[in-house]
Amino acid sequence: MKKKFAALMMTAMTTVSLLSGCSKPASNDTASTAETTAVSEASTAGTTQNQADNVKEATTEASYTIGIGQFAEHGSLDNCREGFLQGLADEGIIEGKNLTIYYENAQADGGTASQIMDNFMAKKADLICAIATPIAQSAYGATKKTDVPVIYTAVTDPVLAELANSDGTPVGNITGTSDKLPVEKQLEMIREILPDAKKIGIMYSTSEVNSESAIAEYKAAAPAFGFEIVESGISTAADIPLAADSLLEKVDCLNNLTDNTVVSALPVILDKAGKKNIPVFGSEIEQVKIGCLATVGLDYIDLGKQTGKMAAQVLKGEKKASEINFEVITEASFYGNTKVASDLGITLPESLTSTAKEMFDTISH
Repeated sequence: MKKKFAALMMTAMTTVSLLSGCSKPASNDTASTAETTAVSEASTAGTTQNQADNVKEATTEASYTIGIGQFAEHGSLDNCREGFLQGLADEGIIEGKNLTIYYENAQADGGTASQIMDNFMAKKADLICAIATPIAQSAYGATKKTDVPVIYTAVTDPVLAELANSDGTPVGNITGTSDKLPVEKQLEMIREILPDAKKIGIMYSTSEVNSESAIAEYKAAAPAFGFEIVESGISTAADIPLAADSLLEKVDCLNNLTDNTVVSALPVILDKAGKKNIPVFGSEIEQVKIGCLATVGLDYIDLGKQTGKMAAQVLKGEKKASEINFEVITEASFYGNTKVASDLGITLPESLTSTAKEMFDTISH
């Protein structure tokens, strides 16, 4: 009995020893698993934090919304818009990346211009770009009791338009660029091309203060070059065909201002003048491309670029619009169209063509 009990005890002790020996590896595996789990959780936490940091960085990158209102549909104003976007892009503000654009065209209608500005305000635009005098005036009227800045371009006389003070300072949170014509250089060019001409006809819209300013300047400067200015005021674009017929009977040539209503109907005027073999001088490159004989004018893409850089300063908070005086491009270049000259039987002087920024030998439509 004792031997049997002793044998049972030995069996029990062996079993306990075996069980005890198995417990050590099990304990190490558990520790290893716990350690791996901790590392994994730390790694996951780190990744999550990095993702959060990246999201935070992405969401804090500045983005902007601009409403661009253009008064009429014609080449010079289109070039202003193109240049404006280029000027912004040069400063790192790029449409589709960190810039949203709302664009609307008033089609030379003052009532529509006001509606466009109300629409931009409803969309909470960060800044409004107004292209041409009438819509710049509408923009200022819509924003002057708010903190929304306005940057204008292609405004011939910001002071007369009551968008700037006589010393060039803004009247409010509004500034921009002027496309003031180089009047004396234009008259000098016309005299060189048409040495026997006496009367220059100019058509303009009586509702555009920029045109009234230009007319006054032409009248003051014309006598020094032996010219008389014959003006014809129109109320709407519908008046242009009859006004053109009447004016062409009285003058040796026509000179086109930066009047938006008149420019939008320029093809009609060119057609009528061509039939009477009367040259039409433009105010900028796009008008020469479509049939004006020549101009000493501005590059409206450059004008737009200058405006875009001003807008970038305002959007980035570097300056307020109310702290920036309006700016004027003073550099003007000669542009001529040899196809138009040939059709009219006119030879453009080499003194002009040799210094031209660009010459054209076709008429684009």
